[in-house]
Amino acid sequence: MKVTVIGAGNVGATVAYVLAQKGIVNDIVLIDVLEGVPQGKALDMYQSAAVERYDTRIVGTNAYADTKDSDIIVMTAGKPRKPGMSREDLLDVNIAIVKDAVGKAAKLSPKAIIIVVSNPLDAMCYGALKISGFPAQRVFGMAGILDTARFRCFLSSALNVSMKDISAIVLGGHGDTMVPLAGQTLIGGVPLTSLLAKDKIDAIVERTRNGGAELVKLMGTSAWYAPAAAAVEMVESIVLDQKRVLPCAAWLTGEYGHKDLYMGVPTILGRGGAEKILEIPLSAEEKAMFDASAAKVLGTVKDTQARM
Repeated sequence: MKVTVIGAGNVGATVAYVLAQKGIVNDIVLIDVLEGVPQGKALDMYQSAAVERYDTRIVGTNAYADTKDSDIIVMTAGKPRKPGMSREDLLDVNIAIVKDAVGKAAKLSPKAIIIVVSNPLDAMCYGALKISGFPAQRVFGMAGILDTARFRCFLSSALNVSMKDISAIVLGGHGDTMVPLAGQTLIGGVPLTSLLAKDKIDAIVERTRNGGAELVKLMGTSAWYAPAAAAVEMVESIVLDQKRVLPCAAWLTGEYGHKDLYMGVPTILGRGGAEKILEIPLSAEEKAMFDASAAKVLGTVKDTQARM
């Protein structure tokens, strides 16, 4: 099993390192346009294998020929956010990067599954789909896992309980219109609404929606540990055919009343890629929020179409 990670920045390098430690793939190719950077980071990771005791081979390169016959391509390349920027502000520069990188990688690995991490996520998924020409089942994005992780993290702190016992999900676009389903969140089987007052839940929902911006303000750049961990969880489910039900940016064909766009929805991930989208019954309020999120994503998709 061979995985290519496009982009040797913070997210891409962390994806490669965490995935290597899992020991579930044979080869990882870390590729970037910067000469020496992917080679150096890959060599550093490979040397750590003697300490960490994994046998995954890691190669750094600037040549797409080295990515040939990849089973999975994780697209992380792109400019990160800076303070004051929205994900949509990255559209112009990152669609050009996705167009070039995915175009080259897809030709060399025509049977691969593409996982998009680059922002604005939902629009970059659309771009990767059209550029690669792959079926939508093999092109999808990492967003819902990250958004849900942030929601669970904030709930854990507020309630002083283990994150392991929090069952939650965040739907919608990867941005400030995402839809954390607070009314369907369970804490060890107990409804969240019976444990926290509405104003406190609303504050956590709002913090979740701005979770990425909070980190950008603190660090001056986008997050990388949690996004990388989320992407690796997707890769693991595919490689091991685990059939995990994970919130992913998947191509809608009528689910939730929408089609022809990517949205965060619960998706079964296996060796076939995004094998099935599951539909959660939504309340009127939740459906209205999901529709508003879809409208914003659709606007970004139209902007993407104009740039392709």
